[in-house]
Amino acid sequence: MAKWVKLALAMTALALVVTTAAFAASSRTHGKDTFVVGAEGDPVLLDGSLVSDGTSLRVTFQIFEGLVRNKPGTLAIEPALATSYKASKNGLAWTFALRKGVKFTDGTPFNSAAVCANFTRWWYRPADLQGDDISYYWNTVFGGYAKPAPGGNGPDKSLYRGCKTAGPNVVRILISRRSSSFLGALALANFAIGSPTALKKYKADEGTVGADGQFRPTGTFATTNPVGTGPYKLASWKIGDKLVLVRNDSYWGPKAKSKTVIVRPISDNTARLQALQTGEIDFANNLTPQDVAVVKGNSSLKVVFRPAFNVGYVGMNQKIAPLNNLKVRQAVAYGLDRKSVVDAFYGGQGQLADQFLPPLVEGFAKKGVPQYTYNPEKAKQLLQEAGLKLPVSLEFWYPTDRPRGYMPDPPRNFQAFAASLEKSGFKIIPKPGQWRGGYVTGVQGGQAALYLFGWTGDFGDPANFLNVHFGAATDQFGFDDAKLFSLLGMADAETNIPTRVKLYQQASVYVMQQLPMVPYVHTTVGLGFKKNVTGYITSPVELESYATVTVG
Repeated sequence: MAKWVKLALAMTALALVVTTAAFAASSRTHGKDTFVVGAEGDPVLLDGSLVSDGTSLRVTFQIFEGLVRNKPGTLAIEPALATSYKASKNGLAWTFALRKGVKFTDGTPFNSAAVCANFTRWWYRPADLQGDDISYYWNTVFGGYAKPAPGGNGPDKSLYRGCKTAGPNVVRILISRRSSSFLGALALANFAIGSPTALKKYKADEGTVGADGQFRPTGTFATTNPVGTGPYKLASWKIGDKLVLVRNDSYWGPKAKSKTVIVRPISDNTARLQALQTGEIDFANNLTPQDVAVVKGNSSLKVVFRPAFNVGYVGMNQKIAPLNNLKVRQAVAYGLDRKSVVDAFYGGQGQLADQFLPPLVEGFAKKGVPQYTYNPEKAKQLLQEAGLKLPVSLEFWYPTDRPRGYMPDPPRNFQAFAASLEKSGFKIIPKPGQWRGGYVTGVQGGQAALYLFGWTGDFGDPANFLNVHFGAATDQFGFDDAKLFSLLGMADAETNIPTRVKLYQQASVYVMQQLPMVPYVHTTVGLGFKKNVTGYITSPVELESYATVTVG
């Protein structure tokens, strides 16, 4: 066993002992009016426009709301802060009628001016906050800024054109081209509406960006004063201990059934399961397949599954040699023993992926997709054809914490993939990192050559998978492919459904030919609950309201 594997296992064992001891010491009871969530870790920030990870967005989803949302439990779009919406004939202006009488939790009225204040904030974002590692969703959906950073995209490359009020309860969002996915994109938690008063008072965009690309606010909007219109509001947040939400008794809709929600960060899978078993938490997110079996065997617990609406992949940055060579990327694809990883670590919940889109998304290609079956000798041959001497050194990033639905035990996935790659002509240099400690920002900022990552769809459209990742040049993948960008642009602009599906199928095949990444799994996600928890509505996009939950 390699020294780095022994070290990783020793560190994991030590972390488990410390974490378990800490939870045993802090164990306490909680009342029926409190819902306690066991999360994979702390949020990064409590401002959806500045984050891209699900752990953060699941919390902001309780505090903030957007113009539209996914209908609970489905991929359908329905009104939220808007009551209706309509596109102009040319598709370049969307008119939203707004819900009347709504107030932010600081008392500020919600109206058309508040909507435009948020869009203006995103549109005029400071240059140092425009990178993919901070403003990932604005960049991938809208693609440009009024005042771009040096080398960045300006108004000429932006989908967004402007926001105009038409009285206090009507707002028009202007876009530069037809987009069949625009409305669904607005359901993203990243485009939820914050109080303009609080954004200014608590200096939402003030702070510094470190060498790791992570934003460290000096203002307090994203840490202690996030103000939205949602069913809950923040009471307190102590990183590493707990985040507390309390019911918004002035909420415009049905009031939350639980008065208090406590989010406990428990990054270790075993410790999170133990907390569920002992009753310290009511809900454990993202169970490992092994833990699903344990929960099923406990009469006081139950398991609910989210559908497979995700993809786990090994990403490759083409700006980092030798991954700029297609033959090397093909060698990586043949050198990854994907089937063994899915069979060994996913407990029957994983489906071997041969493309980025999950099967339930329209545009999934049923034929013509290149197949990269594990073949070490072919991988070595491709490396030699690329003119490289074996073994070829590659730095491989992987997270040591934050299990995801598509990656329930990141270190084990890394260890298995590293072993198969080393049999296939590579010398792997491990680069472990903590999810919140620079891993995500490093990957999205283009620092990682080879890396473990994944994606859970935010709304039910192929654009949310393919266009978000491969519709324009990004630091994360480091490639610039005009053919692919054009194909995905055509697909998003197409309103004829059969034609749109064919275009996305072509794009799905082409992505697998060019290999910016190698997908390996689509998986259902197990959620663990105490038997007395009712009213939790699972969602394919993982944004689930805690307001409907009752702890009996």
